[in-house]
Amino acid sequence: MAEFDFVLTLQREIKRKLASLSLGVTSGAIDNFDKYKYITGQIAALESVLQEISNLLDKKEHYEDEGNVVRIDKDPRSPKT
Repeated sequence: MAEFDFVLTLQREIKRKLASLSLGVTSGAIDNFDKYKYITGQIAALESVLQEISNLLDKKEHYEDEGNVVRIDKDPRSPKT
């Protein structure tokens, strides 16, 4: 479970950094085009990392859910023959 806590903490920090970078871009704190390109590149990279983390967590959820439910019959509402 410690790994999961680490991943959630990492996600939170990445989101905090993204918010900070986005605020800098939208507030006009960037004074030249090179800085703008650099920061938008950082934003794109961090968003990509967040997406990968999300995809990996989603796969883990699906993997953990497999095999938890055992179905006795195919459709409990169907009449028995």
